[in-house]
Amino acid sequence: MEFIELKNVFKVYENGVTALADANLTIEKGEFVFIIGQSGSGKSTLTKLLYREEKPNKGSVYVGGINVCKLKNGNVYKLRRKIGVVFQDFKLLPKLTVYENIAYPLESYGMNPKEIREKVLMATERVGLKEKLRSFPNQLSGGEQQRVCIARAIVNEPKLIICDEPTGDLDPKISQEIMEVISKINEELGSTIIMATHDKEIVNKMKKRVICIHNGVIVSDKKKGSYVENEDN
Repeated sequence: MEFIELKNVFKVYENGVTALADANLTIEKGEFVFIIGQSGSGKSTLTKLLYREEKPNKGSVYVGGINVCKLKNGNVYKLRRKIGVVFQDFKLLPKLTVYENIAYPLESYGMNPKEIREKVLMATERVGLKEKLRSFPNQLSGGEQQRVCIARAIVNEPKLIICDEPTGDLDPKISQEIMEVISKINEELGSTIIMATHDKEIVNKMKKRVICIHNGVIVSDKKKGSYVENEDN
């Protein structure tokens, strides 16, 4: 079943830059997909379209059967509740503890404290950070901060997890650990994972589906691809 579908999507920014040109793409439920390409190729734009951070100039974007482009602004939050996003720069709130950072989105949904606690403990266990619940972001390493970001993204067990360069600022060993956590979540929760990345080593090692974008155009899409193969296209 097609979980995500882009149909003839064009995105041109006000400065005239074409981020996506006639993009067509389908991703099935539970897939793990890498989006690769040089900086400015359109990777981040594609991911932002999925959670309605951006809207296309032309074309349709469907997530779980919902036409994201036609969502009223007042209903976008309903879509985002079903999507977890992992950022390169973590976007953790510095004055909140690990527990509070992970609980924050659930509190904004009005969930009761008992349920929040259960979900936060489950999420921190999945990422291996249960002993750091009372720590603040500045007391954590980069790898630990990224684990908190992943825990926050998965705390509501979303059907879609979007990762934007999650290993971009981490060393190779920590990057590998983070990828193991994300891969485990893909298997255990059955969440669809879409990851924009420059990390050639990770892409080549994991042998997942690889979609390459060049100047806003999807130039290759391989089931068990690698970074090198796509660069040669």
